[in-house]
Amino acid sequence: MNVLWDFDGTLFDTYPAMVEGFIKLSGQELSRGEVLKWLKIDSKTAFKHFGISENQREEFQRLNSEYSKVSKPFEHLKDALSAAETNIIVTHRDQASTIFLLEKYQLAQYFKEIVAVEEQGFQRKPHCSSYEYVLERHQIDLVVGDRDLDLIPARELKIKTAAFQNQHIEADFHVDSYADFIQVVLKPLKRTGV
Repeated sequence: MNVLWDFDGTLFDTYPAMVEGFIKLSGQELSRGEVLKWLKIDSKTAFKHFGISENQREEFQRLNSEYSKVSKPFEHLKDALSAAETNIIVTHRDQASTIFLLEKYQLAQYFKEIVAVEEQGFQRKPHCSSYEYVLERHQIDLVVGDRDLDLIPARELKIKTAAFQNQHIEADFHVDSYADFIQVVLKPLKRTGV
């Protein structure tokens, strides 16, 4: 079983850090819950909603990297990663901060490749160019993400999907805890012949 993973909000609980970075970037007093709601759609939509220029994206990424150094992986993640044969990350996060967090929690060895979408010249998700790149190099049986934009490219490419902690998006499987990942996602997927 080969799995492509999103990073923020899927492998690591980075949203609290992203919200703090976004509020600092905005220079406004914003509701954390409201910022989270928009970031869960995607950062481009959040920028637009709160009137923040796309020219500030690089600063947002810097703040996100800085704040997220305290972020932690979701519980039982190692069990889910261990159950897959190959794990690959496709993320909007920069590669250095992704590797920093993976190494900090001894998770780097579980991943065969990390694709940092913008650093490697791909269009942002939900565009499927980064997923197509991965498919040229690896067979992928499942894509796991917490937002619809993570799963749209997978659906376009006819790959099974799992939504993590988000019952409100279209997916083949929905899971709220990695303690249930093998039972709820991998075993049924294997029964379908993947």
